Amino acid sequence: MQNRTEILLQAIEKRILILDGAMGTMIQRYKLTEEDFRTPELADHPKSLKGNNDLLSLSRPDIIRQIHREYLEAGADIIETNTFSGTAIAQADYELSHLAYAINYESAKLARAVADEFSEREPDKPRFVAGAIGPTNRTASLSPDVNDPGYRAITFDQLAEAYAEQVRGLLDGGVDLILVETIFDTLNAKAALYAIQDVYEERNIPLDPKEGGIPIMISGTITDASGRTLSGQTTEAFLISISHVPLLSVGLNCALGAKELRPYLKVLAQNAPFYVSAYPNAGLPNEFGAYDQGANEMADQVRDFLKEGMLNILGGCCGTTPEHISALAKMAAEFKPRKINEVFEEEGSNV
Repeated sequence: MQNRTEILLQAIEKRILILDGAMGTMIQRYKLTEEDFRTPELADHPKSLKGNNDLLSLSRPDIIRQIHREYLEAGADIIETNTFSGTAIAQADYELSHLAYAINYESAKLARAVADEFSEREPDKPRFVAGAIGPTNRTASLSPDVNDPGYRAITFDQLAEAYAEQVRGLLDGGVDLILVETIFDTLNAKAALYAIQDVYEERNIPLDPKEGGIPIMISGTITDASGRTLSGQTTEAFLISISHVPLLSVGLNCALGAKELRPYLKVLAQNAPFYVSAYPNAGLPNEFGAYDQGANEMADQVRDFLKEGMLNILGGCCGTTPEHISALAKMAAEFKPRKINEVFEEEGSNV
């Protein structure tokens, strides 16, 4: 019997796979109160917990389950776990670092159960779970204090330790992929990759998905029209920095809408020895920080990526909903996936 990695590798060769949309945007629709974020054990927790969306996997799993279901019904092949801020580092703001493993484990189990339900219902369209690993709220390359540029709020080792705990929880909960996303500081991402490699070695999981390993996806964030990450790297430099790991895919998400993302995606499509992913925001935010771009307008902008054969995985980030994912899924079905350049397969990457 084939394992899920083999099924995923076969699927990505045949078609453009659809990733889900924004979790936070969907959670906002529920107008939740402080009580929704509290489990019985946290009834007397001294800090406010409202806004700690990852915690909802423990306190309101029904909501997270429903959001996963809506994205799968919209046509998503891959759903992300509700763990963007699931490290002990990010949870420290709420004094909940001790719950980091449980948040990742329970989030992965929730997503796994819903994905399996859809896979059983439609065996010809298997669904997969990506363990979402966000950038944390600390940066290893930049000082948070303009008066002390040499200061760092976090070390590489602290990041790696927190990421390793998150990876263990996600794997124990049953994810099919690990997705390190919204990377604004490549040193943070390198700590995440180091942690993943460490945990894989500890568990005898091959690093290369072609050898049966749990595939790793990487997605960076170009923060503005300068074409650089927050820590100052161009798209090409970012690609070089993470190419030492046999990744399933490299891509870009967040910060920009589809139209603005296009030139940077082109760099990846032309140079990456891996599959390429993109999940842009629903346009740029308006003056109130909200996203106005509708599903059809976003799909029209993404069409150009697909015409040029730039993508293998497509989804949505901030402001996107099941309506956006449905429009993207229908459109992507008309196009063939990007082929990894033969030069990489034959000679190895020059990047």
